[in-house]
Amino acid sequence: MSVDSAFTAGDIVAQDGALSSQTLFLSPVQGEAKQPLVAVLLCTYNGEKFLAEQLESIERQTHSNWILTVSDDGSSDATHALLDACKTRLRESRCVIERGPAKGFSANFLSLTCRANIQADFYAWSDQDDVWYDDKLQRAIERLKHVPAHVPALYCGRTELTHERGEHMGYSPLFARAPSFANALVQSIGGGNTMVLNHAAVLLLREAGADIKIVSHDWWTYLLVTGCGGVVVYDSEPAIFYRQHDGNLIGGNANWAARLARLRMVFQGRFREWNELNIVALQSVQSRLTPQSNEIFMRFSTARNKKLLARFIELKRSGVYRQTLLGNLGLVLAAFLKGI
Repeated sequence: MSVDSAFTAGDIVAQDGALSSQTLFLSPVQGEAKQPLVAVLLCTYNGEKFLAEQLESIERQTHSNWILTVSDDGSSDATHALLDACKTRLRESRCVIERGPAKGFSANFLSLTCRANIQADFYAWSDQDDVWYDDKLQRAIERLKHVPAHVPALYCGRTELTHERGEHMGYSPLFARAPSFANALVQSIGGGNTMVLNHAAVLLLREAGADIKIVSHDWWTYLLVTGCGGVVVYDSEPAIFYRQHDGNLIGGNANWAARLARLRMVFQGRFREWNELNIVALQSVQSRLTPQSNEIFMRFSTARNKKLLARFIELKRSGVYRQTLLGNLGLVLAAFLKGI
């Protein structure tokens, strides 16, 4: 069942020359009321170079019942002009522009996702510099629609990597092991640019709050959904073109240079810092974790500070794992260096 069709586009007010919304109620697109409603959540910041291609790919989606909400983090280039043109092409009820918190990309995505006045059946995160396959939303919904509405569900998957000008350069790693909380504690398997969430998963994020201190919004979502007994669907077939360029905040992790860079982070203590942030964030929602997740979480949390032999024993008991052999060898090295 889709969101109540009584929802309509709401009041939009201008503040200091920027658009912000007091109320945004989403409604099914005319003639598409039988399709689930998708809120496409796009975050932008000085994205003029590639944004037009991404907007066009969203407009080409074979699943046509979607509403686009954009949170711009203070762009000073032509981003606003591109968004205004998109708003004109569609209509005001299908494209709304919000003002972001200007605290970084993860804070922007969480802030937008946690707006309680955005209501839909599914929510799809969108980066400003990718290009979606035409059936990206349709494929995600087909895989999520069978999950009961009260169960948090997350779709994510591989990406097709492209050069700055769009030429094919490979694919992100293929992960074959099952998604789980034990995996999420030490690895994020899906980029936010591939993720589609059901309403129950978004309610979890809203309960945790937009201001929670995390490493990244996508890793946090993987942790939260698996830890609270939700469902994660990992698509082994790419659904987006993930553009690799100098402005990327996070790379595709598909070559040895990227893997070595992550190995250096272990030696520099970054991986341990990230785990610490995730642990503190999970403690704030610990009452929502399943009993099994709580046991895994407590074993992992305490193992990190034990002496070497006890550390390895407790980590083994926790069951944490990464998706690949090399990843697990890196995990062993991190545990040996007390960098976990």
